[in-house]
Amino acid sequence: MKITDVKIIRASRYLFLNVETDEGITGLGEAGIWAFPNSTIEAVLQFREGLIGADPMNTEYIWQAMYRSGYFRGSIITSAISAIDIALWDIKGKLAKMPVYDLLGGKSRQAAAVYRHAGGSPF
Repeated sequence: MKITDVKIIRASRYLFLNVETDEGITGLGEAGIWAFPNSTIEAVLQFREGLIGADPMNTEYIWQAMYRSGYFRGSIITSAISAIDIALWDIKGKLAKMPVYDLLGGKSRQAAAVYRHAGGSPF
């Protein structure tokens, strides 16, 4: 299996991406930054060049290659890496027909408190 494309999905201030493969399996990831989505998009596009043709199952190698590709790793770069990594794990989960939390060791609790963000502009 090989990565064929990384497509960016903008939803208001939020940023998602879809990693596509030659076997038709796609993975969805979210960049956990909303203040500077355009900068994060540019980071994803730069990583995209190295991702095309890579095996999406090599999550650790891909993460290390992205993280160590430069000296400066601020929130924009790590947010782009995170979105890609989440999408790659989504692909693994779909291939294994398992939720990602099972791949990572299973449930640790039966319920969790949640926080709903009210939104609003930071500027």
